[in-house]
Amino acid sequence: MAGAAVLRALRTLRPGTLATTSGRFPAPAESVLPPRRSCPVRALQLSAASCAGHNKWSKVKNIKGPKDEARSKVFMKLTMMIRIAVREGGPNPDMNINLAQILEQCRSKNMPKASIETAIKAAGKPASQHIFEARGPGGCLLLIEALTENHSRSQQDIKRLLTKNGGMLSDGARHNFEKRGAVVVPGQNVSIERALELAIEVGAEDVQEAEDEEEQPLLKFICDMMDMGKVRVSLEQQGMPITSAGLEFIPRTLLSLDEDHLNAASTLIEALSDCPDVVRVWDNIQADS
Repeated sequence: MAGAAVLRALRTLRPGTLATTSGRFPAPAESVLPPRRSCPVRALQLSAASCAGHNKWSKVKNIKGPKDEARSKVFMKLTMMIRIAVREGGPNPDMNINLAQILEQCRSKNMPKASIETAIKAAGKPASQHIFEARGPGGCLLLIEALTENHSRSQQDIKRLLTKNGGMLSDGARHNFEKRGAVVVPGQNVSIERALELAIEVGAEDVQEAEDEEEQPLLKFICDMMDMGKVRVSLEQQGMPITSAGLEFIPRTLLSLDEDHLNAASTLIEALSDCPDVVRVWDNIQADS
């Protein structure tokens, strides 16, 4: 009778209860397999339309806000841009439109006023500006803008990063770029057809579609460097809010890359952008839609 009582008691126990009371068996709902781990994959921007100009396929070329990068790194790059602008056009933003636009970026990134003033004063310190020409994965062309106190050291650092990431220094890349003014506005509520009409009205030469760090659409109005201020004012008069304005190296011709080469190029540009002496990296890459 005792044995029968034990059997009846065991039948009343559920499997989950056995697992809980024994501590030796996992419940059926639990997995005994180790949790899956996803491999880190860097997202590439491949979806923006390419009508009327360069598609901003990668975010690693742009100065991101403090929420995306360390504030010190953002401010360091802005400081270098200020020094270059002052060297090229003087310390008075009223007479130096490029400096004025960079100072506006500084304020939008909440860069302290004292840091801005220090950067302007530091423009007179010994340092030289260089543009390194390079060829990257898939044959893409790169211009690497640097500000350094030691040209040889910077050249070796950049050469090492290029070699490590499938690139090389290459004379002649600069011929594929021209320095132009670029006035950027939000593009959420403006069709490309309307943007082209606006370009004619305000005196811009071209319109390029792009995206910001948060994948919001932008429209970039390309113009002569001397016309950038006029184009900006005209766009503001048309009710267009200005996101940024400045000088950029615009590629004359674009190169499409497959996904593998895009990944490799992104890795290379990210490595170059992290180099302390590098201010900006320009490319002629066109992402396929």
